[in-house]
Amino acid sequence: MALNIRHIGFLTPGNFSNDNPFEGIDATLNLIAFGEQLGFDSAWVRQRHLEPGIGQAAVFLSAASQRTSTIQLGSAVIQIGYESPFRLAEDLSMVDVLSRGRLNVGLSAGVPPHAAILGPLVHDGDWQGHDLGHGRIERFAANLRGAYLGDDDTTIATPFGPQRPRLQPYAAGLANRLWYGGGSLKSARWAGENGFNLLTGNVISGEDTDDFHTAQRNLIQAYRQASDGWPGRVAVGRVIVPTDSAPPARIARYEAYAAGRYERTLKPQGERRTLFPRDLVGSAEQIAGWLLDDPVLPLVDELRIELPYEFTLPEYEQILTDTITRIAPALGWSAKSSSQARPAIRLV
Repeated sequence: MALNIRHIGFLTPGNFSNDNPFEGIDATLNLIAFGEQLGFDSAWVRQRHLEPGIGQAAVFLSAASQRTSTIQLGSAVIQIGYESPFRLAEDLSMVDVLSRGRLNVGLSAGVPPHAAILGPLVHDGDWQGHDLGHGRIERFAANLRGAYLGDDDTTIATPFGPQRPRLQPYAAGLANRLWYGGGSLKSARWAGENGFNLLTGNVISGEDTDDFHTAQRNLIQAYRQASDGWPGRVAVGRVIVPTDSAPPARIARYEAYAAGRYERTLKPQGERRTLFPRDLVGSAEQIAGWLLDDPVLPLVDELRIELPYEFTLPEYEQILTDTITRIAPALGWSAKSSSQARPAIRLV
């Protein structure tokens, strides 16, 4: 089936060595700049606490905004349970202004990873009494909309005279570039009902099916129905590892990586019945064929390449180069059709 993928991004893990964190963080910044040169439409980073990775997406993306000029920048995802809705809104508004409106904010709700360790530190004591769910995201989004605080007569004293207080800097449009990382039908419906775009990747809850692609189609359809006609953006993630320009030893490494993860794709995993697709490792021609047969991709026009955690900068550069030059055109993508367009706006 012919596809119409107009926007291709990539998600990088942002790994670094404990012995030399600067080297890994700087390499990730360079990889995003490299992706911009190749023509990728967006670059996304994972926010990972207590790991040798990007612990604060806002700080990192602020730096990335100064090394790039056109590529969209995104977080996938920020766990809202560890964030102050107002302070996070302040930080990300600053990033969006510095990037001149290129920021996309991906979020998730619920009890975040490592909560027993990190929760008391973030919330300065008992964290279990805090709202870690969708309500916290709703308050964050409301702050981004920049409404004045207090009543009509509330002012604050500033060096510039009395000012009505509001979040500063106010980044017009950022509230319309919010994404929710949805893995269940409930979360997809919430995203659609509340005007969020939808991120869906390689982890899905198996609800009424053992088939990953069926579950992901159901997820997207639930989101569309809940959106009530609003054309929110949906981005689908896939692990894609082309081998065309890789040397033999690297190809063997790629194949071993995929083989080590294949068993988890055979049946639902754990009490939550988590489903995974297989990683796409092969020639560009093979991968293009697999993607053209993917029953989910005809539902969307945005594809996100999810780079594996375990690889090196040269390997990431080779994967991105082969993907954008050898695979993307077969999916309907071209530099002219790429989606740097302004997002749809929904007033909520």
